[in-house]
Amino acid sequence: MPVFPLGAHVDGDAVRFAVASTSAEVVEVCLVDGPDDALTERRVELTERTFGVWHGTIPGVRPGQRYGYRVHGPYRPWEGTRSNPAKILVDPYSRQITGRVTDVRAARGWAGDPMTGPPDTVDSLGHVPLSVVTAPPEGPSRPRPDLPWSDTVITELHVRGFTRLHPEVPPEQRGTYLGLAHPAVIAHLKRIGTTAVELLPVASIADEPPLLERGAPNYWGYSTLGFMAPHAGYASVPGAEVTEFVTMVDALHAAGIEVILDMVPNHTCEGGVGGSTLSYRGLDARAYYSLGGNGHDADITGTGNTLDSGSPTVIRLVCDALRHWVTAYGVDGFRIDLASVLGRPRSGGFDPNASLLTAIAVDPVLSTTKLIAEPWDATGEGYRVGGFGVAWSEWNGRYRDAVRDFWRGHGLIGEVASRLTGSSDIYALSGRRPWASVNFVTAHDGFTLRDLVSYERKHNEANGEANRDGTDDNRSQNFGVEGPTTSPVIAERRLSTARAMLATTLLSIGTPMLVAGDERWRTQRGNNNAYCLDDETSWVDWTPDPDAENLTEFTSRVTALRRAHADLRRDRWLADEEAAWWHPSGRLMTEQDWHDLGACTIGVHVGDSLLLLHAGGAAMACTLPKVGPFRPVLDSTRATGRPVSGRLLPGGTTITLPPRSVLLLRGPAQVGD
Repeated sequence: MPVFPLGAHVDGDAVRFAVASTSAEVVEVCLVDGPDDALTERRVELTERTFGVWHGTIPGVRPGQRYGYRVHGPYRPWEGTRSNPAKILVDPYSRQITGRVTDVRAARGWAGDPMTGPPDTVDSLGHVPLSVVTAPPEGPSRPRPDLPWSDTVITELHVRGFTRLHPEVPPEQRGTYLGLAHPAVIAHLKRIGTTAVELLPVASIADEPPLLERGAPNYWGYSTLGFMAPHAGYASVPGAEVTEFVTMVDALHAAGIEVILDMVPNHTCEGGVGGSTLSYRGLDARAYYSLGGNGHDADITGTGNTLDSGSPTVIRLVCDALRHWVTAYGVDGFRIDLASVLGRPRSGGFDPNASLLTAIAVDPVLSTTKLIAEPWDATGEGYRVGGFGVAWSEWNGRYRDAVRDFWRGHGLIGEVASRLTGSSDIYALSGRRPWASVNFVTAHDGFTLRDLVSYERKHNEANGEANRDGTDDNRSQNFGVEGPTTSPVIAERRLSTARAMLATTLLSIGTPMLVAGDERWRTQRGNNNAYCLDDETSWVDWTPDPDAENLTEFTSRVTALRRAHADLRRDRWLADEEAAWWHPSGRLMTEQDWHDLGACTIGVHVGDSLLLLHAGGAAMACTLPKVGPFRPVLDSTRATGRPVSGRLLPGGTTITLPPRSVLLLRGPAQVGD
């Protein structure tokens, strides 16, 4: 009898069930029927066990059947075994999950004390999510766009938050997969130059017990219950999440936009040992989680638990899950949350060639997708930017910090120069290309672009954690007023600096990433960790607004320039003779210039593009290279980026760089642009 694949698979008029558990003594499939307030179950024991997998075929089961597992076996928390048949468990290989946790007590596997107390005897059926048998997936209806990395412009967005307030999306589709598939929404993404959306987690989410107890959601979704099932909460019709997810991917692909999923294969929603028993902990905690010698979870994720990236059970689950999103839905790539955890088997030291990272990188399906690592975790040595293998691009936190510092008048210009040209000092040695650097100034965690120039301190009181959560390292500025201002002078300084940071991000060599809503001048009122706020704080505001419209047009202009000129989206490292670093006095930069602590102006001439950045608060005279003429094509001090004049400037001309400005000029070969 075949053991693999794991999960529930339709086989004629029956369904084959297979679930991994090395610690179980008995495993039962529980077939659940009836209304939510009067559920009934039929238990069928799986009598076959092969290679640590319990399996069997049950006749008469059809797609749509709700089910779970009950596991009988040892309950020795101090050893990490927590079998408790009173708790019905979600199948880790579920392709659809229904329901939510409605009773925190019933979801716990322990009573009294989580390490010394007995197993809890309250039956969790009716209080926790269930798996659903699904028909075999049909696969994507069209080929993936397969865009080159060098042409990629990523927009990070939240499926719910991006369209929740969109006036052109039908009310019943706002905040859903179908909302993101709406033509007006896709048209906006195309307008701002998006070639790939990076979706915050869409795999099935369950709120953690501390949030449930205070009535707050995990809005961001970094709290995975099922790694293969689209989150049901983003469907416009209950139970239609699989179909609607397919529709969304197809609509984006039809527009030439790739779909990258933010996946969280480093921890689950169950929390630490004092948390819940919804799936993995009850099935086989020692096979899924990294545990200490006393049965406690080894927490290097900051969430209470850590999936053990050295466990064959975890390696198989993660690779099978990622492959499922590609083969079943046509997903184009993945951003791996806390990816350095995947390089720490048993929560040990980081190894870029660790088994799970290698398994993903060499997988014949996954290796054809875009792979992005978030290169940090919650360990003391967690920051591993530049430390991943050749298959991986990375969120470049050093880029974020350098650009933020430059535009607030801090740091050496040599650091920002390295980031502008692809961060070869970080990525070239490992054999990677410039697009391995995913360049960003803002992300979902942290200030929005507007708040980055409006607040110097975080304001997270609404999160219910006494403003203790969220980073204090914001590298932000407020121009003299904390938060909203009535001063038109301060307002314009903020907008001008924001445009300069946007232009820097989009015109740097590497892969630019924007955050949806930044182009709409979105604010979170100083909250830099709005992970639990499913309200207007986190949703994109589509109310007509001149600043939002101008900033959207500015973003569109810059991405169009990037798209039109190959020297702005290189896929090879710059040779020394290909880049001329320009001093505003009209000469090449010298070694001494690079160490000038007061320098706030830099220019780089690559191909036919001359990019000038001036972070000072006063205007600066700048003499252009003598190889002109040059035509201005972008001025970040203008609301939409269109220069006041497009007239040709002869080589050697002295121009004035306005305060906090980015100017892009095109050189001799492109003067007709």
